[in-house]
Amino acid sequence: MTKDLTKSSAHFLHSPTTRALGALIVVIVLGLIFNADGAFLKWGTHRDMLRAVSVYGILACGMTIVIIAGGIDLSVGSVLALTAVLFSLISIHWQWGAALAIVLCLIAGACCGALSGFFIGKFKVQAFIATLAMMVFARGVAKWLSGGQKVSTAVQQPDGSYEYGEIPEIFNFINAKILGGNIAVVTVILLGCILISWILLKKLRQGRYIYAIGGNEEAARLSGVPVKSMKILAFGMSGLFSAAAGICQASQEFQGDPEAGISYELSAIAMVVIGGTTLQGGRGSIWLTLIGILTIGYLEKILSINAVGEDKRLMLTGIIIIAAVLLQKNK
Repeated sequence: MTKDLTKSSAHFLHSPTTRALGALIVVIVLGLIFNADGAFLKWGTHRDMLRAVSVYGILACGMTIVIIAGGIDLSVGSVLALTAVLFSLISIHWQWGAALAIVLCLIAGACCGALSGFFIGKFKVQAFIATLAMMVFARGVAKWLSGGQKVSTAVQQPDGSYEYGEIPEIFNFINAKILGGNIAVVTVILLGCILISWILLKKLRQGRYIYAIGGNEEAARLSGVPVKSMKILAFGMSGLFSAAAGICQASQEFQGDPEAGISYELSAIAMVVIGGTTLQGGRGSIWLTLIGILTIGYLEKILSINAVGEDKRLMLTGIIIIAAVLLQKNK
C-alpha cells in the first residue's frame, strides 16, 4: 500500500497539470510579493489582465487542437488581421448587419484554416510550410482588401476628402464590460471558445480521432480514422478561432489593421506549451492551455504594473518557454 501511495504521489507530482499549476502559482506568488503598492490585489488588475490576454487566448484554443493533432499553425496572426479588416469593411464601410458580418468573417477564417488542412492532409505538405504559406497569403489579402491602410470610421470620398462615420454598435458591445463592469465581453468570448474546444476534444468522436492522429498518424489511419478530414477539421477550427480573435481585435481597436496580429502565433504557441500540451502531439488538453493563458497573462501584467520594459518581458517569456519544453522532455 505504501508503494502504491508513493507511486500515486510521484505520478501526481509529475503530471502536466501539476507542473502547469505550479508555474501559475509561482507567478501569482511573485505578483503578491511585487504587488506595485497593492495594485495586484485589486480586482480591476485581474479583470484587465483577462481582457488583455483574451485575444491571444482565443488563438491558443485553435492552436491547442492543431498541436494535439501533431501540427502547428503559423497563420493565426495573419488570419486574425484578414478577418479584422474584413469585419471593419463590412460593418463600417458597407454598413451590413452585425450578424452577417460575424458569420462571413467566421466562414472566411474557417476556410483559410481548412485550406491549410487540405494541403497538409491531401498532399502531405508539412504543417510548418503550409501554414507559413497561408500566413503570407492571408496577410497579402488583408493588405489588398484595405489598400494597405487601416480600415476605420474615416471613409474616403470620390473627391479625396474624408467623411467620418459612427462606430457600429457591435464594436461597442464586444468592447464593453458586463456584470457591473467586472468582466469584459471578450473574456466571455474566450470562455466560450474554451468550452467549444473542450466539447470537441473530450465529448465528440472527432476529438478522439484528433488525439489518435497526434499520437501515431499511421496507426490511426490503419485503424480507420479519416486522417485527411480530421486534419481539415483541426486546422479549420484554428482558422475559425482566429476569425473570432480578429473580430475582437477590430472591436477593441475600432478599426481593421492589416498589420495586426504580427507574432501573435508565437504567443499562442507559448500559452499552449507552457500549459503542458506537448508539441509532439497526441497529449494535452484545453484546460492545460487555460493555465498557460493565465500564466502568461499574469506574468505580463506583473511586469507591466512594475514598469518592466518590453525588452525584458520578451527575454523572460523566451526563458520560460525553454524551461517549459525542457520539463516536457523530462516526463
